[in-house]
Amino acid sequence: MHGGVKIGRASVKRAPLDVAAVRDEFVGPQRLLRQLDTVTTTGSTNADLLARHAAGEDIRGAVLLAEHQSAGRGRHGRSWSAPARSQVTMSVGVGAEGVPAAGWGWLPLLTGAALVDAILVSTGIQAGLKWPNDVLVGTGKLAGILAEVAAPDPVIVVGLGLNVTLSAKEAPDPRATSLQMLGATMLDRDALVAGILRELITRIDRWHSASGPDSALIDDYRRHSLTEGKRVHAMLPGNREITGCAIDIDHQGRLCIDTGTSVVTISAGDITHLRPAD
Repeated sequence: MHGGVKIGRASVKRAPLDVAAVRDEFVGPQRLLRQLDTVTTTGSTNADLLARHAAGEDIRGAVLLAEHQSAGRGRHGRSWSAPARSQVTMSVGVGAEGVPAAGWGWLPLLTGAALVDAILVSTGIQAGLKWPNDVLVGTGKLAGILAEVAAPDPVIVVGLGLNVTLSAKEAPDPRATSLQMLGATMLDRDALVAGILRELITRIDRWHSASGPDSALIDDYRRHSLTEGKRVHAMLPGNREITGCAIDIDHQGRLCIDTGTSVVTISAGDITHLRPAD
């Protein structure tokens, strides 16, 4: 159907975002979020915020949403694109002053936990987190997260892409899934944006207050983790491979794998692919 997607016998129109109410609730000069903008199309919301920072703009507390992202990026420059208005595509500029660099790796992890909880509240769908940056339901990828540092400053841009009305035929990857494909009936992207920001703000505030991950944030992530306690096969640059049990996520957000002879610690930037070992 042109301009919409079908769910059962009903047709759901891919309506444009209307974030006025979201802006009123979350954005203000004395709040964590100080600006919220939407664009019709762009290459990458992360790249846009990083470019604004490079041009001298203070992007701390800036939120950028795109109806269509033509050059979305995952880790290691992997590309991703989807039809206009079929996703929630959003980036947030987060100031990391007062948080040691060793704790920055937890920002994408707490973003994942916020996203999972927002999805559950909004749709009733229970997702989980595959370390370091995937939101899964079963084996289907529902969302991805990418954090990038606006070097040399202590500012991090964290971006996410959540598949909302993406259909199987439209998905650029056969492993992708969407809220529509999972049978969700609440597909209001404005409400999803509000829910995500509500959960995210709470966790970023806690991350700032604790100068990194505290026990509550760590436990919050662990209750959603699909990786901890599982046997995994990690592929690293240079054709290095590690197989063992994922036993922990440390205070730097790194994955600890017990190979049976030693414990190897891997950062998100080091890993190429992580797969179940079985």
